[in-house]
Amino acid sequence: MTMDTRIAPVAGDTSLNIQWSAIIAGAIGAAALAFVLHAFATAIGISLSSTAPTWRDASFALVFLSGLYLVLTALASYSFGAYIAARLRVPFTGAPADAEFRDGMQGLLVWALATLLTGFIAVATINAVPRLTAPTSASTSVAGESVIAFDLDRLFRGARPPAGNMDYARAEAARILLTTTSHSGMQADDRTYLVRLVMATTGLAQPDAERRVDDVAQRARDDLNRARRSAVILGFMVGAAALVGAIAAWYAACAAGRHRDGREALDPLWDWGRPVTRFY
Repeated sequence: MTMDTRIAPVAGDTSLNIQWSAIIAGAIGAAALAFVLHAFATAIGISLSSTAPTWRDASFALVFLSGLYLVLTALASYSFGAYIAARLRVPFTGAPADAEFRDGMQGLLVWALATLLTGFIAVATINAVPRLTAPTSASTSVAGESVIAFDLDRLFRGARPPAGNMDYARAEAARILLTTTSHSGMQADDRTYLVRLVMATTGLAQPDAERRVDDVAQRARDDLNRARRSAVILGFMVGAAALVGAIAAWYAACAAGRHRDGREALDPLWDWGRPVTRFY
């Protein structure tokens, strides 16, 4: 008598079953919807693009509203992309719990791919913005100069245009003004040097140059502090948007899998394949 040692087959596919074509399609759909929503935000003025006073008032409420819109955009776009990816996925014939897990992972992969693509686009945009907003020489520009560019214009404003190349003078003045946000503030010798630089460039008398330096230093400190607060709020909102987007992608993909397999009825509002009924 011999014993049969063969293992009975398990219903359903036990492989990883990741379908990248559906994931890529979902990520493209998520990115497209996010682009449209950000375009609307830019049109109505709640897209956070700059903290400089030359662009618009970046108050706390407006920055918070921009960040909240970013969270809502992530919620809508990631849900849309994950739903598409799960609906396009070949149905899984195993246990419903395994099917939900695989659909959820499909949605998380859409979220990950769309996040990476968005990150690459954001890095490219950030690298391009300083070249557009701060027309200074690359060898003399300093970090943060675009935020206080208008303050530098005020500092060196005169009756006649300054003679010669002002790139180094602006960069040097920017480095001094950036110290206004430090714990000790702008040093007395730096203020004296900045006053002399303004006098030599604009031809102002010493009392007028001192008043201008003090006024510009105060404005620069306010602009830099506002930019710092905006960056903190926006950074927190970006992280919150990424977390909310991951959760939304998981649940949207699971819901799409239930609709795809017929385990849950699709809402009539979204059942576009049903026959059109007449109301007359």
